[in-house]
This record gives sequence, structure tokens and C-alpha cells, in this order.
Amino acid sequence: MLIVTATLFSFGYNAATAGRAGEPAGLRFVPADGIRTRYRQWGGGGPPVVLVHGAAESADTWERVAGLLAAHRRVYALDVTGWGYSQRRGPYDAEHEAAQLLGFLDALHLDRATLVGHSTGAAVVAAAALRAPGRVGGLVFLDGDALDTGAGAGADALKRVLPNPYRTTLLRLAVRSDWVIRKIYGSQCGPACPRLDAAGVDRWRRPLQVTGAEHALWSMRGIVGLPAARLAALTRVAVPKKVIFGAEDDVFSRSSPYDTAKLIGAPAPTIIPGARHLSLISHPDQVAAAIITGPGG
Repeated sequence: MLIVTATLFSFGYNAATAGRAGEPAGLRFVPADGIRTRYRQWGGGGPPVVLVHGAAESADTWERVAGLLAAHRRVYALDVTGWGYSQRRGPYDAEHEAAQLLGFLDALHLDRATLVGHSTGAAVVAAAALRAPGRVGGLVFLDGDALDTGAGAGADALKRVLPNPYRTTLLRLAVRSDWVIRKIYGSQCGPACPRLDAAGVDRWRRPLQVTGAEHALWSMRGIVGLPAARLAALTRVAVPKKVIFGAEDDVFSRSSPYDTAKLIGAPAPTIIPGARHLSLISHPDQVAAAIITGPGG
């Protein structure tokens, strides 16, 4: 009886919430490796910096850091395929997303740009630098080790345990809940982050409600990353490299920043006291300063 009731509720709820959200007005797009790619731009002078977000994020996640960098650099941030408002087109892995990033550089005629990757975005910028080192002026890993640790297992297991219609129901219940969004944001951002108002919640929610978002999410195979052996090839890429981590980031171990810097041939990492995984939101001044100062800045 419980199974029948849950199934009926699930089908009914899914039908009632089948409508998809529209894109906000005024977005900017450019074709990048055949993908309609949404992007934002700040500043007008200086060397280019391209910001690549992580899972469940978008170009908007960079807003606080980008505004600070724009005083010294031309700053761009794109929505990686699978997230934000860019066209969804798999496979959703580091190599495919790196091709989109390189296509974005081509479309905007950006050469020798500093590539900054947050969380899983670190793997995207790493793959781009390995594929086209001559296009890159610097490489920054922010709160990300770029490794493929655990890739595939979690997502595949979840799809087996939660077949449709149940997984769609649970996803929509979570996405439609202001409390869930604020709870996840707060746990990853910490007390230094501004509280999410209604518009802030919508910025995180709406990209998960546009056409194609759910299908893309369930097509992903876990963590976007690279094998350690491939990542180690960055030591032979002659561009300045930096590793920046929040001191309280609980997504990674305390040794991850140091292990990552050693693996890719970067100097000792910059550790931001008090910052968690979303250091780009909680500590934008420190993150911006770490990006533009020292080697590669």
C-alpha cells in the first residue's frame, strides 16, 4: 500500500510540476565548440581572466570575485554545459567541457588567458591547458583538486536505487524548497556569506528547472575530473600555476591543497582562513588578491 501510494503521489506531483522555467532576460550567449554558451563579462582592460565554475554553479557564482578582478583585468565567466543556462550537450566530462572552454576562448578571441577553475571547474581548466598549453597564460585551481576520485560510482548507484518517477520527485522537492537551497548554501559557504534572499535562492534554483536540466543531471557520471597521471602532466606545461583553498573546506582533506600543488608543479598553496568550499562567495577579496598577485597574476 505504501509503494502504491508513493507511486501515485510521485506521478501526480511530477505531472503538476512538469512546467520548465524560462531563462532570465538579458543573458549573453556565444557559440563555443558548437554549444550555445551563456557568459558574463566584467572590466575593459588588462590581460584576460576566464572563470570556470563547479558543479551546481553558474557564471553568477563568480560575481563577487569578478567585480574585484575587473579593476585590473578583463574578466569572463561562462556556464559550463550541464549547468547554468548554456545548452545541455553531453558527455559531461572534463574533456568535453574543456573543448567548450577552448571554443569560448576562440569565440571571444582570448589569447593567453589566465584560467581559474572552482571545484570541479579545476579539472576543466586543467584539461584545457593540457590540450592547448599555448592558449593559456596561467592556471588557478580554487577549492578543487581536479581529480576524478569516485567518478561514476555515486551517480550510477543512485540511479539504480532511485528509478523514475521517484528520483524526479525527490529532485523537484529539493529544488523547490527554499530551506534546502539555503541549507546547502550555508553549509558550503559559512557564516561569512551573505544570506540568500528570494532573488538569491532563484539564482541557484532556476538553472536546475530549465528545459533539459534534469536529463543532463541524470546523464552525469559523478565527479568531473582527471586521472592523477594525466593531471601530473601539468608539470610539463610551462605556465604559472596557483592553488587556492579555503582552510575550512570539508569537501577535501586538509592535505589536498598541498598534494595538489605538488602534483601539478605549483608553488605552495594559498590557504584562506575561515573559508569553506565556496570561498569565492565568502572571501572574494582574498580570492581575487590571490589570483592576481604573485606568479601568474
